[in-house]
Amino acid sequence: MANSLHLPLFLLLSVLAAHKASASSHNHDHHLRSLHFSLFQHETVNKTGYIVVDGVAGTGISQTTTPFGTIFVFRDNMTTSLNDSSRVVGIAEGTSITTSFDGLRSLSFAKITLKTHGYEGSVSILGVVHNTKPSDLPIAGGTGDFMFVQGYVRSSPVDLQGLTVVYKIEFHLYWPPYATDGPK
Repeated sequence: MANSLHLPLFLLLSVLAAHKASASSHNHDHHLRSLHFSLFQHETVNKTGYIVVDGVAGTGISQTTTPFGTIFVFRDNMTTSLNDSSRVVGIAEGTSITTSFDGLRSLSFAKITLKTHGYEGSVSILGVVHNTKPSDLPIAGGTGDFMFVQGYVRSSPVDLQGLTVVYKIEFHLYWPPYATDGPK
């Protein structure tokens, strides 16, 4: 009788050990799925981007600065190349609030809707942008094929002259193992 109780327990432990070994090798073989690409954001003052609240006294308004507290809203095309007439594959829409007294840094949050590289959906970002230097902004969430995506975008100014300014936006996207969408 004692042997019949130990046999099922032994079999159960063997099955659990085999499952654990299978699961650990399965997780080891599948690293985070990722996708990396760059797009260009084109922002034209008083056409795709507007100051809706003037900031308080401080630095003046220029191509790279706005007074502390300025609220700027935008809805900009995202293209595949620096040329603004290249193929539009996304839209960046959001708000920036100037948070530094020198007018060079802003808290930015945006939803970037994408249809590129065979994927369709959006990523949401939230972080601090420096107007004249590259800035990394964490991804706060995603929709569609970008559901559960993690990572960051790097925003780098490319052309800050004239009415239209251009930023290079580098996407560094990672899907956790439990996500069903994303690169296979």
